[in-house]
Amino acid sequence: MFNLGTKAGAGLACAAAIALTFSASTLAQQGKDLSEKSVQMMMQYAWAITPPKFTSPDGKTIEIDKKKPKDVLVPLDVAREVVKVGRLSAHAQLCDLAEDQVANYQTLMARQKDKWTDQQTLYIQRLHQITVMIMTGKIVIVEEEDGKKVVEREAKTNITGNCTDEQKRRVKADIKAYRDAPPPSKTAEPVKTGTQKK
Repeated sequence: MFNLGTKAGAGLACAAAIALTFSASTLAQQGKDLSEKSVQMMMQYAWAITPPKFTSPDGKTIEIDKKKPKDVLVPLDVAREVVKVGRLSAHAQLCDLAEDQVANYQTLMARQKDKWTDQQTLYIQRLHQITVMIMTGKIVIVEEEDGKKVVEREAKTNITGNCTDEQKRRVKADIKAYRDAPPPSKTAEPVKTGTQKK
């Protein structure tokens, strides 16, 4: 359970509404540019679910000072790409295209992992995750006495049965196009921190 407080919780409800609009709209809208406000909102929620300490599958421990988000957050243009890729992953999940979903995520991480610190890479993972979770209905806002909380739940809103063959084809094509496209020749400079990779 993630306690975002009343203000952030209210904002998350708004973000969830935006994301659900994405999933309910035609997949042709996938390529539409995200507004700066939408990206910043997603960045805020990704920060909320980024843990202060995380142990990776290879046993490496990553520690994050939650009082210093500027040391971990990535530039807006990078975050926008992550959210777009997250939308594609969510559409793949909603269309029951598991292999395409995994390939989409792996392409994102392969392109980003050597550019950032371990902390920033973990944040990118969380930004992708929160995008998918919102779009597939895996989070819900719960009112409690001390504010609103975000609760992870088993998705009940997946719409795999409503994903047409044409939508599946389009999602597969969009993911293939993303995977086949050469990485940008120049990306935003990584945020300079004391733990930045050389």
